[in-house]
Amino acid sequence: MLSSDLLDMKGKVLLLVCCAPCCAGVVEFIHKNNLDFTLFFYNPNIYPEKEYEKRKQEVIRIAKLYNVPFIDTDYTPQDYVKATIGLGGFPERGPRCEHCFKLRLAKTAIYARDNGFDYFTSTLGFSRWKDLSQVDSAGYDIEELLHIPYLDVNWRKCGIQERTREIIKEQNIYEQNYCGCIYSLKNKQSE
Repeated sequence: MLSSDLLDMKGKVLLLVCCAPCCAGVVEFIHKNNLDFTLFFYNPNIYPEKEYEKRKQEVIRIAKLYNVPFIDTDYTPQDYVKATIGLGGFPERGPRCEHCFKLRLAKTAIYARDNGFDYFTSTLGFSRWKDLSQVDSAGYDIEELLHIPYLDVNWRKCGIQERTREIIKEQNIYEQNYCGCIYSLKNKQSE
């Protein structure tokens, strides 16, 4: 689904966001089109905690800039560790990422279902480090398991990716140089 397909959609959407560089253009699009979205920050994969806090503060800044509701969850890195035991040696876009997506999307879907949202989706596939089809596959698995519709939005299209680059510059948004988990950080450091 393209982001433009959302313009005629009705209902409340819970949007899992990971960082400001992946959500800035998306949030602007949502705001400009008066869509009923709430941002959801659940990212136990981000390491270390200082990095987690930095990314969260940048997302909060974007939410305030566009007056979009923001829900913060606790930092629970033990959830990520448990979900990815034995998968540390796999490269980005491998089974570790799949398990991470399912963990984060399940938490999002449960919150959405239990709090009156009609749909859930994410910006996880916006990143150049991630495979959008892998994110969507995890989303559909969670939809089937928890019985709440997943929106497979391709936020990379319709000019949102280009606009995001502009917003990052305009707002001087912090841009990280790794996906977020300890394994992607180690891979980046060894390059």
